[in-house]
Amino acid sequence: MAKPHGKPAKTDPLAELWPGQSVPLLKALHILTHNGGLNADSRRKLKQVLHLANLIRPALDWAFREKEQPVLADLGAGKSYLGFILYDLFFAKEGRGTVYGVESRHELIETSKKIAAESHFGRMQFLESAIRDARLPEGKADVVTALHACDTATDEAILFALENEARFVALAPCCQAEVARELDHVKGPMQQLWRHPIQRREFGAQLTNVLRGLFLEAHGYKVRVTEFTGLEHSLKNEFIFAERHQRSNPQARVEFDKLVQQMGVAPALLKF
Repeated sequence: MAKPHGKPAKTDPLAELWPGQSVPLLKALHILTHNGGLNADSRRKLKQVLHLANLIRPALDWAFREKEQPVLADLGAGKSYLGFILYDLFFAKEGRGTVYGVESRHELIETSKKIAAESHFGRMQFLESAIRDARLPEGKADVVTALHACDTATDEAILFALENEARFVALAPCCQAEVARELDHVKGPMQQLWRHPIQRREFGAQLTNVLRGLFLEAHGYKVRVTEFTGLEHSLKNEFIFAERHQRSNPQARVEFDKLVQQMGVAPALLKF
């Protein structure tokens, strides 16, 4: 059978976008190329942020349904990919609510302010601050996000969410090194689980995120842990999504304390 002639049809990169999504914004964020195309790196970024937006959608649907002026805080925002995408897809369309990007690096804050001004995102604000020192003008947030907040920054995001009475918390942890370092000094029969450095790193990351989930549950959150992208896009793909239903959960507190006692380590910021 003869092979068909001609080049394969090209797929339209814009077909991957949500309806009404801003192409100029995606170009400014370098998620789309200047001619509106996608290369391998930009396609990876686009898939990550759109999939993450879909995972966070239930929190924003609740916020716009229940709050007149919902507030989202994106912590350790970096280049603010996530904050910009969520503003474009939800806040701009609703015409209300505020997105705060919290980032400690001055140059990233200035770049984000410029993109927000050029995009006419008037209700997107930026705070130049470490997460632990950040203070929102409203004094509370409805939804808190932290994408790839490295090491203890994710723990700071959890404490920020509690201090600001967030109903929803969406976390994608990254590079959890604190507990892994502490495991190096813990002796006993279970030491074989982390005897080798690569196993200590992976086991430490797993233990850290388990304790984070229990800590949130102890404070009344219902926690779901899943992946936010495939391993082909990122090895750091664990996603913690939590919704608060009550003020506290004593049983989860007991489980947290029991696990800390058994393992001999815990994230310093999350010790009760």
